[in-house]
Amino acid sequence: MIETLLHLEWEPFLLSFKLALITAIILFVISLPLAWYLARSQSRFKPILEAITALPIVLPPSVLGFYLLWAFSANSYLGEFLKSHFDITLTFSFAGLILASCIYSLPFMIQPLQAGFEGLNPHMIESSFIAGKSKFQTLLFVAIPNIKPSLLMAFIVTFAHTVGEFGVVLMVGGSIPGETKVASVAIYEQ
Repeated sequence: MIETLLHLEWEPFLLSFKLALITAIILFVISLPLAWYLARSQSRFKPILEAITALPIVLPPSVLGFYLLWAFSANSYLGEFLKSHFDITLTFSFAGLILASCIYSLPFMIQPLQAGFEGLNPHMIESSFIAGKSKFQTLLFVAIPNIKPSLLMAFIVTFAHTVGEFGVVLMVGGSIPGETKVASVAIYEQ
């Protein structure tokens, strides 16, 4: 057991934590205003937007990974455009892993934040507006400080979900040592 731990490669674990941290930070920035909108919206398109953001939960990870691999490939319009205009290749690259992880982990960030915002006392929000605060000021100084447990839960669940993902990272990133070989893929290979 001790000999196995000494010979264990730590690089995939560090790469997994790096991927999870970057993904959680990106999703936090993107999901905060989106969750606020979903919690406050009365639009008839709200259920459609909620369904789209929850889609990665119902799709099997390898199927989602296959579709992302297809979308990012040089044969697709998106892949060809990114390669020809920006010299970016998303298949079998760390950047592709980040984008795939953001798509795959999106519901795990959005849903706790949305639930936190929906659980706020509406009188608190109305009082902020009556006091002359803008929507942004209300979000920043009233709503966010009052949903700290939801913020923490969203960040931790997203981080943990990203560390443990396998199907999506294997399909999009493969197993390139030092670049895309994350802990779940290294454990699978062992």
